[in-house]
Amino acid sequence: MSTTAPWDDLVAAALLGTERRTPPVTPRPGQDPPAALLDAAALSTLRRRAGLRPAAARPAPSPAPEDPRPPLPPAARSRLAMLLAGRSASGGGRRSAPDLAELLPQWLTMANQYGYQAPPALLPALLEAARARTDLRPEALALGGPRALWLARLNPEWKFALRTGGAGRAAETLAEAEAPAGAEAGDPAGAEAGDPADGEAAVAVPAGVRRQWEEGLFAERVSLLAAVRHRDPEVGLALLGSTWSTERAEDRLMFLDSLRDELSPSDEPFLEQALADRSRNVRATAAELLSALPGSALASRMAERSRACVSLDSGTITVEAPAECDSAMQRDGVVAKPPSGRGERAWWFGQLVEATPLECWSGWFGGRGAAEIVALPVADGWQADLHAAWCRAAVRQRNVEWSRALLGAPVAPPAAPPTASTGPGGTGGAGAGAPAAAQAAQAAPSWRDPAKLLSALPPDERAQWVADFIAAHGLSDAFRLLGVCAVPWAEPLGRAVVDALDIARDAGSYPWSFSGVMGLAERCLDPDQADRLEVLTAISHEPEDGSPGAGSYWSEAFQRLVGTLRLRAAMRRELEPPDAAAARPAPPP
Repeated sequence: MSTTAPWDDLVAAALLGTERRTPPVTPRPGQDPPAALLDAAALSTLRRRAGLRPAAARPAPSPAPEDPRPPLPPAARSRLAMLLAGRSASGGGRRSAPDLAELLPQWLTMANQYGYQAPPALLPALLEAARARTDLRPEALALGGPRALWLARLNPEWKFALRTGGAGRAAETLAEAEAPAGAEAGDPAGAEAGDPADGEAAVAVPAGVRRQWEEGLFAERVSLLAAVRHRDPEVGLALLGSTWSTERAEDRLMFLDSLRDELSPSDEPFLEQALADRSRNVRATAAELLSALPGSALASRMAERSRACVSLDSGTITVEAPAECDSAMQRDGVVAKPPSGRGERAWWFGQLVEATPLECWSGWFGGRGAAEIVALPVADGWQADLHAAWCRAAVRQRNVEWSRALLGAPVAPPAAPPTASTGPGGTGGAGAGAPAAAQAAQAAPSWRDPAKLLSALPPDERAQWVADFIAAHGLSDAFRLLGVCAVPWAEPLGRAVVDALDIARDAGSYPWSFSGVMGLAERCLDPDQADRLEVLTAISHEPEDGSPGAGSYWSEAFQRLVGTLRLRAAMRRELEPPDAAAARPAPPP
């Protein structure tokens, strides 16, 4: 048998098959060509390996850090392995089995709530899942902990974890800096002073944090700033100010937006300086953040401008929009050029009102509350512009009273697409002289955005409002509203959704028209409701004017819903410590 055949020829014969290409070897007596090809490949492989020159030994990686968190219970560990193995299963087509890909995010969230660590053997699969789905990364890396970051350094395909994990490393660095043993040589405090602004006292920034800030990639720096701000807002602001003047405009915008979650009056001096930034987007974001601080100087300036534009005359609100957008207004974040189709004066007026503290209007309008003010008639067709600006202000300032008043009753008609003011004076729609009832009928549906206003209400009130809305209007306009409700849905909301789906089924509606709501129900309904929904899995009678075959589709959809709820309940039981399971209340009948 010849053993000198080139390796590429052996590979070509193996790929094409010995029936289509004769192997470049001579078989032994009684040996068939495929066996001769395999023998030749084995000998050639051994010869190639033996001919390699020895490489320099690389240092072994440092041991993985310890993870002090408790391990997963055995049943939960098996569940995680199953979810990771089934995460790429196709969700298309008709099916009644739960979608494992959609259950993995919920499982990760619950596991992190109990403070478990990921099993070391499943870390590679967990990192692969996070690499494929960005929405999994925060929870997956939280479960993976320090060992996931250690493992990610050994595989370039997992480098995303090093960027996303910057928040955790920042928290560790801050904790070390606060400890007495964390001080570096020559720096007893383990920190450096941030650059003060306008003579303010310097804020100490831990040296390790400053080093990460100056040397990290952009995504790492965003995560770092968010983590530092969450732990100590003043240190985070000092860190940002230390390099602010050298950052690119797009980076300054992202960094500035990260101040939103921990915004406080101590940020006002920095934001006032950002109003003079050379980037228009940075100036606009700084103005938006300042207007969210009702006690800021910018909010006071905007209130003075709004007060000059709005007055109450004989129980009717009258509006005189600004005639120009001067340089002072533009410095405070008012954009001079309106979008296409908007009148200039209406555009400027709306920006002034949305940046005005909502508490001011009660003093200007005789001590009236938000509901009374919203109910006042508005002259000359300005109601849509004024109420739309109040809505934006209520969302920005997280004002519960005004959000509740602007939402109104859930039985009101759903909001229609907004109608912009286009007239030369900023008016549009009904116009001057139109009856008040006609103006309200035209304007009221256009300015409300219930989904945004609901986000400012307490979770229980939010769920009840959406439940009443669904009872009055069905599910067609409720998808965005459901998305802002707390999970799992409170009982009134869950019952309203299921009742609406049942009504749609009995009416013979297309079941795939409600697939989005059904998917939300699988993720958001209380798992304890599974037994109560079992009756809906039966194939219902199809009305004569209904969609053909809809009954079987609805049956499969409810089977998947019930199966998913039961699987979620099992996942919760597997993760719960014994004391937590005993303290959980029994499901309602």
